[in-house]
Amino acid sequence: MAEKTEDETGTGTTTVTTVDPGGQTAADPDEQTAVAPDAQTAERPEEAAAKEQRPEQAEPSSGTGQGAAAVVSVALGVVSLTGGWPGTVAGARETLVGQLRTAADASVATQIQEVYGDAWNTTALWAGLFALVALVTGVVVLVRPAFGAPGRAVRAPWVPSVAWAGVALGVIGLLLAVLKYTGVLLGLPAAS
Repeated sequence: MAEKTEDETGTGTTTVTTVDPGGQTAADPDEQTAVAPDAQTAERPEEAAAKEQRPEQAEPSSGTGQGAAAVVSVALGVVSLTGGWPGTVAGARETLVGQLRTAADASVATQIQEVYGDAWNTTALWAGLFALVALVTGVVVLVRPAFGAPGRAVRAPWVPSVAWAGVALGVIGLLLAVLKYTGVLLGLPAAS
């Protein structure tokens, strides 16, 4: 029965020598020299077969745009509830215009409506505009995956939660804006 021995040389090659029981070499060592595969680049046959069976998938998207849109939706919802700078400026401008248009001898009801009522309605309109944009932005973030490319990672798990918060704030802001504009919520006092 022949035995096989392996000797590694300094060049990275392995010499395989077959020795029979009588101590004779069965083959010339130069004829049986084989190059050892590099351990880092070699693939097992099972790994190569699995790689061939897997189709190439597109790189998953990071979802950064959807996450940013969800955060913007929440921010716009908060602005709709607090009034925001544009609503405050528009309301102050409307107050000034009402003061300039109202004659000194106008009735109290006319003065209240021109100076305060129109400003209140303008502020409510701006709040409603921010609420509507927050609502639409949140809904777009929520329905976006239905129109995306199949097989791509859609977004981070926190994105839908933040988008739902933006939708909720938008709905609340829109409801409050309508109630303020119609006078149901904090309407103007009646002139006596």
